[in-house]
Parts: sequence; structure tokens; C-alpha cells
Amino acid sequence: MRVAEQVQQYVAKLPQPLQAEVLDFAEYLLSKVERESEEETNWSVLSLTTAMRGMENEASPVYTTADLKVVFS
Repeated sequence: MRVAEQVQQYVAKLPQPLQAEVLDFAEYLLSKVERESEEETNWSVLSLTTAMRGMENEASPVYTTADLKVVFS
């Protein structure tokens, strides 16, 4: 049996006020996950932006295989 089905069965047995509490808690958990995901995305963008800052003005170096110190095959 899936977890969602188990939760649904248990919640159905609870009195209405407790069902409302379970709903509130589920909404809280969902908003927490969404907020953490958004923060992670924001940090990733910030990190990449910071790492790449100023590179748009740099001349593109041209590398060849002669520049390699270790060649993996």
C-alpha cells in the first residue's frame, strides 16, 4: 500500500477538527519544500552569476591538445 493511501485511511478515521490539523500540517510541509526549492534555485543562480562575473569581457583563450597535462583515453 502506498504511503498516500495509508495517510488517507488514517485521516479518514480522525474527527473533523483533527483532519483540519492534518491538512494545515500538510500545507505547511508543502510550503516548506517549495520555499527550500526556491532558495536552492536562487543560490544556484547567484553562485553561477558570481562565478561568471566579469568573464563576458575576457577574450576567449584558444586551447589545443598540446596544452593538456594529462590525457585520458
